[in-house]
Amino acid sequence: MRLTDEQIQAIRQLTCEVAGDKAKVRVFGSRLDDTLRGGDLDLLLELPEPVDNPALLAAQMSTRVSRALQGRKVDVLLSAPNLLHLPIHDVAFQEGKLL
Repeated sequence: MRLTDEQIQAIRQLTCEVAGDKAKVRVFGSRLDDTLRGGDLDLLLELPEPVDNPALLAAQMSTRVSRALQGRKVDVLLSAPNLLHLPIHDVAFQEGKLL
């Protein structure tokens, strides 16, 4: 996984701050391939409770992680009981690594 220990800690901390201490975060996509360079960071936030404003939550998480990673592009996918489950969720759960 192409993330440093410090970056992983920052992502975990920001997940708690933005989504609460019961939220889990997974990295999926190109960041898991150590042979690649560059690319964005794909995160899946797993939320145990329904989300009132998913677009705002995803944008807040993306912005805060991007700032912590010196402007790296960050895509955030949400999984919550009240949100639609799409095929990309299956990919993220199967291939993703829990931080």
